[in-house]
Amino acid sequence: MTPSSSESTHEAAAGAADPAGERRADAAPGAPDLSDMRPDDWVERWLPRSWGPYARLCRLDRPVGTWLTLLPCLAALAQAADGWPTLLRLFIFSLGALLMRGIGCCFNDIFDRDIDKKVERTRFRPLTSGQLTLKNALWFVLGQLVVCAVLLLALNEYSRWLALALMPIVIVYPLCKRFTYWPQVVLGIGFNWGMLMAWSDTQNSVPPAAVAMWLGAVLWQVGYDSIYAYVDVRDDRQLGLHSTALRFADKGKIWISGFYIATVALWVSAGAAMHMAWPYYVVMAAIAAHFTWQMRVFDLARPERNFMLFRSNMAIGVLLLLAALAGTLPG
Repeated sequence: MTPSSSESTHEAAAGAADPAGERRADAAPGAPDLSDMRPDDWVERWLPRSWGPYARLCRLDRPVGTWLTLLPCLAALAQAADGWPTLLRLFIFSLGALLMRGIGCCFNDIFDRDIDKKVERTRFRPLTSGQLTLKNALWFVLGQLVVCAVLLLALNEYSRWLALALMPIVIVYPLCKRFTYWPQVVLGIGFNWGMLMAWSDTQNSVPPAAVAMWLGAVLWQVGYDSIYAYVDVRDDRQLGLHSTALRFADKGKIWISGFYIATVALWVSAGAAMHMAWPYYVVMAAIAAHFTWQMRVFDLARPERNFMLFRSNMAIGVLLLLAALAGTLPG
């Protein structure tokens, strides 16, 4: 597949995404620029111009989401292996997380290409701004799916069936915001699915404690993605879309705190069921402290701060992996 796009369109969109450049006509004076496209990042500086829209379509320019998908999966691999997973599994699941996150983002932008142009955060994405055609985006998705299919050959049969069960979830997620206030739940289910596959491929089973760890990760994602959703509240309300942020309204801090508390409770109880060593619980205490800090800083009136809080959850992912290793490796 040979990437192609209009350079002039790309340059115009990139310039418009610059915080110092074009702003929405209805943006309040002095309001922060919430566009998630930046013209001065590594994609712009290092990749061939025709590759840039593809990199942005699968969010290579914003790897936080990939790490938030991968780190819980690595933690599950460590717990399932009762220590260090094999190098082959590390490679397969790392590449799989990158691809599945990218495929999910591609489907999201394909379904939302007409909506995204009306949302401040997404108005300069490749499909919305015309940098990429729908046909080329679909070919790009197909190419990623082919690579995923090849990766499945390295997994056991149980894991292959789980992978097939994941695909409808990944595809339907972008449509959920049209009919439910809980699209973040579907997102959490899909993007933490690798935790279940880590167990199925390592142990050829998914015990209840593993499911509890996965459920904790789902609730964690509902919490931090709700923080992220507050950035789009004004646009979503005008467009008739739904999100947990609109469902929670001004009670967001209470709701999200509840999800974070449930996350810690599930992870602690699952750790006890897996007989994790005592360092596991020390790291869990650090995770609880980080969640507490997030809720102290979270402010419904400061959407630019919500970006920072969303990204800070990478620390939670790292701590979760450290907890899994600390609870399984001998001292």
